[in-house]
Amino acid sequence: MTRNGTGDTEALREEIRRTRVELGETMEALAAKADVKKRLKSSADQARMRMREQAVLTAARVRGQSSLTHGPARGGAAGMRGPAPFLVLAAGAVVAAVVLVIIRGRHG
Repeated sequence: MTRNGTGDTEALREEIRRTRVELGETMEALAAKADVKKRLKSSADQARMRMREQAVLTAARVRGQSSLTHGPARGGAAGMRGPAPFLVLAAGAVVAAVVLVIIRGRHG
């Protein structure tokens, strides 16, 4: 400790500076948590991206399986041609995504 107190003053100033930085970080974190609209939008965007990725993977998987089939189709769901199979898969993916968002909303 110095006689004129400059060491103590500098130490206090440094502590005040650190405290202000920590307080600023805490306030930013609290503000982010309080912004419900932004959090919901972010969650919806993430769910939308997962749904699109799953739809692309499912469509690719179905195309791969359909290329393995030989000969004419015998009817039924396996015999669907054109955009119908993709539309059925896309509708199923949309329903699954909506249910997932609803369930997460209730538990979150």
